Amino acid sequence: MAKLPKKYQFLDLSDYGRSAGHWIASKLQHTDLTAIHVTTMFIITGFIAIGFLLNGYLITSAFFIILKSILDAADGELSRLKKKPFICWTLL
Repeated sequence: MAKLPKKYQFLDLSDYGRSAGHWIASKLQHTDLTAIHVTTMFIITGFIAIGFLLNGYLITSAFFIILKSILDAADGELSRLKKKPFICWTLL
């Protein structure tokens, strides 16, 4: 995990989507889309993955789980690039 100091780093399988997430965020940086939009896509993708998993489409479900992880990395990166932190839903 690259965000931690060297002595505290560990293998985190969710980091595989970080470079693709950064690429997506850089493409969305100068658009009207915000981290909340990407988070919504992340949630929808997760539900789609669950639906495919429950119906026995394991390969398709795995694809959507990987896409979900990439979108998860993209929303945080987009928030950092736009310098607009994610606002907690309870504050809205």
